[in-house]
Amino acid sequence: MASKEIIMGLCVLALGTTLDHMWFSLSIWVSFYVTGCLLLSFTGGTAILWWLYADHRNALNKNTTSTLLGREVASDNVKALLVYAIGATIFTVVLLLVMFFMRKRVALTISLFHVAGKVFIHLPLLALQPFWTFLSLMLFWVYWIAVLLFLGTSGTPVKNNSTNLVEYQMQGPFQYLVWYHAVGLIWISEFILAFQQMTIAGAVVTFYFTRNKSQLPATPILSSMVRTIRYHLGTLAKGSFIITLVKIPRLILTYIHSQLKGKENACARCMLKACVCCLWCLEKCLAYLNQNAYTATAINSTNFCTSARDAFLILVENALRVAAINTVGDFVLFLGKVLIVSCTAFAGVLALNYQRDYTVWVLPLLIVCVFAFLVAHCFLSVFENVVDVLFLCFAVDTKYNDGSSGREYYMDKALMEFVENSKKMGQYKPSDGDRREMKSMVS
Repeated sequence: MASKEIIMGLCVLALGTTLDHMWFSLSIWVSFYVTGCLLLSFTGGTAILWWLYADHRNALNKNTTSTLLGREVASDNVKALLVYAIGATIFTVVLLLVMFFMRKRVALTISLFHVAGKVFIHLPLLALQPFWTFLSLMLFWVYWIAVLLFLGTSGTPVKNNSTNLVEYQMQGPFQYLVWYHAVGLIWISEFILAFQQMTIAGAVVTFYFTRNKSQLPATPILSSMVRTIRYHLGTLAKGSFIITLVKIPRLILTYIHSQLKGKENACARCMLKACVCCLWCLEKCLAYLNQNAYTATAINSTNFCTSARDAFLILVENALRVAAINTVGDFVLFLGKVLIVSCTAFAGVLALNYQRDYTVWVLPLLIVCVFAFLVAHCFLSVFENVVDVLFLCFAVDTKYNDGSSGREYYMDKALMEFVENSKKMGQYKPSDGDRREMKSMVS
C-alpha cells in the first residue's frame, strides 16, 4: 500500500492544480490554454504510460522480483499500466476529434471567460465560496442527525422480549415528524446551495453593472450576502422548494426501483427508469432556471416568479447563444476537470513508480483521482456559475442598450469587441428594447 504521505501530497497537488487552473482562466486565451495543456498532457502522458508499461513488463520478464508475492504485485501493476495506457490513448483520440469539430464555436465563450477572469481578480474571495457552503452543509447535516436521534428516542419505550432490547414506538403526530424532517433535509440543503448561487450572482451583477471598477464596494461579496439575507430569502425558499418538490418523487421512485429489483417485470422496470430519468431532467432544467432567476433578482430586485419569467424570456431570446455557451463552455470546463485529474494521476504514477517492490497502484490512484475530481468540480462550478451570471447580464445589457449616447453598454471591453466583431460580420443586430434604464447594483 502506498504511504499516506504520497496520497496526501497528491491531494494537495489536486487542490493546487485546481486553483492554478482557475487563475489561468483569467486569460482571454483560456480555451486555447486548456486545449494546449490537454493536448500536451494527454499526448505526453500517453507516451509515458506506454513507456512505463514496457519498462515494467521487461522488468517482470527478467525476474527482477524474487518473491512470489512481489511477482504478483508487479504483474498487477503491469496490467494496470496497460489499462491506463489503452484508456489514455482512446480518450486522447476522441478528445482530438471533439476539439476539432468545436474549434469555431468559442468566440463568445472566450469573451465571457475573459470577463469571468477579471471578476476573480476583483473578487478573489469568490473562490472560497465552496468552503463556506461545504461548512454550512456539514453543520446543518450534523444538526439534522442530532434532531433525528432525538426524534428516534421520543416515543414510548417498549421492551422487545425476543431480543431483550428497548424499542421506541412513536404514536400520534410524532410518527409523521420523521417525514417532515426528511423533507427538511432536502429543502434546507437546496436552500444553502441556492444561497451560494444568489451570493455569487449579486457580487457578479454588482461588478458587471458598475462602470468604474475602482468604485466597487469594499466588500461586494459581503454586501451581496447582506442583500440576500435582508431582501431575498423568500426567493431562495421558493426556488429551493420547487427543486425539493421534484427531487422527492425522484428519490421515492429510485427507492422503489431498488427495492423491487429482480421482482418487477421488464415493462414496469422500464417505466420506473423512464419516470426517474424524466424527473431528473426536469430537476436539472428547473435548477438552471432557478440560477438565472436568482441573477434576474439580483439585477432588478424582483420577486421569484417575476424573475423566473424574465430570465426564461431572455434565455429563449438568446437560445442559440445559450446552446453554444452550454456546449462549448461546459466542454471547456470539463476539459479543465479532466486536466486536473490527469495531472494528479500522472504525478501519482510517477511517485508510485519509485515504490515498485511493495506498492499496489490502483487504490491510491483511485483515491486521489476521485478527490481531484471532487475538488475540481466544486471550484470550477463556481467559475461556471460566474460565466452563466455574466451571460445573463450581457443579454440584459444588449437588450436594453445599444451603445448610443444615453444607452451606453455596461459590458467589459472583451464583450464589446465581440459585439463589434459580430456587427461587422452581420451576426448581431442591436435590440430596440423598451428603453428602460438599467439599474446599478452597487449598494
